[in-house]
Amino acid sequence: MIKFALIMLFGTFIASCSQIVLKKAAEKEYPSKIAEYLNPAVMGAYIVFFGASICSVFGYKKVPLSLGPILEATGYVWVAILGKIFLKEKIGAKKATGLFVIIIGIVIASFGSDIANAIISLF
Repeated sequence: MIKFALIMLFGTFIASCSQIVLKKAAEKEYPSKIAEYLNPAVMGAYIVFFGASICSVFGYKKVPLSLGPILEATGYVWVAILGKIFLKEKIGAKKATGLFVIIIGIVIASFGSDIANAIISLF
């Protein structure tokens, strides 16, 4: 199952990379609407999105349905990191808090109800 989970994580990562490419392409001016959508960067990004979808479909062969959305949620973290690196986006307090909550949710969901029960018992 770990091999299939890694395939899903790879798909999530490449989908996040595609989002960065699409955002960079959207910042440019194009001579026409058709050129805006039919340029190599945009078309390549959508091909990579298709590959990411194939990774998810392939991953779900062995990854439990309950774990899939947890793995896909890592995309939010990847987009934030890649946006910081390639788009020079700032990670403010609200975004950092949101990413922290996502990461904590992934950790809790990944390690099961034992951690969740321990955290709930603290409150």
